Amino acid sequence: EVQLVQSGGGLVQAGGSLRLSCAASGFTSDDYAIGWFRQVPGKEREGVSCISSNADSTYNADSVKGRFTISRDNAKNTVYLQMNGLRPEDTAVYYCAARENWNTGTYDYWGQGTQVTVSS
Repeated sequence: EVQLVQSGGGLVQAGGSLRLSCAASGFTSDDYAIGWFRQVPGKEREGVSCISSNADSTYNADSVKGRFTISRDNAKNTVYLQMNGLRPEDTAVYYCAARENWNTGTYDYWGQGTQVTVSS
């Protein structure tokens, strides 16, 4: 069974840090680019960060630049999102997703989502 299993998240005070993990099973994640998205109820899903299959390219949305870092450990089939300097506006459900191409195509696999709540 193909799965992306997320872990991490939770409640943190503003200025704090959290690390999200996205572990792939049932497929070789190093063949895929992995993206992180977030969604707040009533708002559109927002792309946060993305990393290419071999980690030679990354993307961070302007809203998280300088605060969030995406990385991957292909030996562990896992992608990480290190979130520092968290703000209340970062509160959302975060999802990871996988697609074959770095900058085009649909995301084929999605994680189950994990809540991140930042208190002021």
